[in-house]
Amino acid sequence: MKNNNPKILVLSDMKSTSDKVLKNTLELAKLVNGNVSFFHVKKPTEVVERESQLSAVRTINEKYIATDKEIKSLIDSVSENEKTKITYNYAFGNIKEEIRTKINEIKPDIVVLGKRKPKVLKFIGDNVTDFVLNKYNGPVMIASEHKVLEAKKDLSLGILNQSDKIVENTLTQNLIEKTNRPLKSFAIGKDQNAEGKAVSTLGKNTVEYVFEDNSNTMKTIADYIDRNEISLVCVDRSTGKSGKRNYTKAGISKLNVSLLVT
Repeated sequence: MKNNNPKILVLSDMKSTSDKVLKNTLELAKLVNGNVSFFHVKKPTEVVERESQLSAVRTINEKYIATDKEIKSLIDSVSENEKTKITYNYAFGNIKEEIRTKINEIKPDIVVLGKRKPKVLKFIGDNVTDFVLNKYNGPVMIASEHKVLEAKKDLSLGILNQSDKIVENTLTQNLIEKTNRPLKSFAIGKDQNAEGKAVSTLGKNTVEYVFEDNSNTMKTIADYIDRNEISLVCVDRSTGKSGKRNYTKAGISKLNVSLLVT
C-alpha cells in the first residue's frame, strides 16, 4: 500500500450491523488518511421472484430506488459530523462476480468486510470472505460487529502468529507508527517458556504471549485480547495453520475485535 491516500473499499450486506462495519471503516480511514467507497450487491432472487416481465422491470426499478435510499440513509447516519467523504454504489447480480468487477474497477488499497456468522447471514454464507481473501492480494480488514476502532484514542495493536509478511506490510507499519502502546504478539505452538517475553518489532516494544496448540487456543487468545483491550489484530492469511486448524479463519470467527489480514 504505497498510496498516501489509500482507497478503502467496504463491501456491505446491508444487514443489522452494517453501521458498525462502516464506523470501523471510517476510523481506519482516519488512521491512514484514506478515501472510502461503499459497495453493496443484491442477488437477483432478492429482487425479483416469479413475476411477469413487465412486473419484474417495475420491481427492479423500485428496488433500485429503495436500495439507493437505504444506503444513503446508512451513510448519512454514520458519517454525520465526519470529514471523510464516502462514495457509494450498488449492483443486482451474482455477488462474487460483482465484487470481482468492483475490485478490478477501483483497485482498492484495502478491502473491508463485516465479520458474521455463516448460518445467520447469507452474504458470508456465500463464502464471500474466503472469496475476497483468495482473489484479492491486498490487506483485508474484517470489521468487528462488537467493537469500533477509535482513531482519537491511542491504538492498541495485536499480532497473531507473527510473520515477515505482517511486519513488512506497509499498512501494518503505518498503524504501528500510530500507537505508543507496546504491541501484543500472540504466538501458537512455540516455546512455552516464552510467555510474557518482551521482544522488539519495528522498533516497538512487543510483549509476546505463547499458547499451546490445541482446540481451545483461540478462546484463550480471545480472553487475553479482551483483557488487554486490544483494538485491532493483524494476521497473515498464509500462516497460522496447524494440522486441520486454520488460525486465520479461527481468528475471524472467534475474536471479538477487528482483524487486519495481510
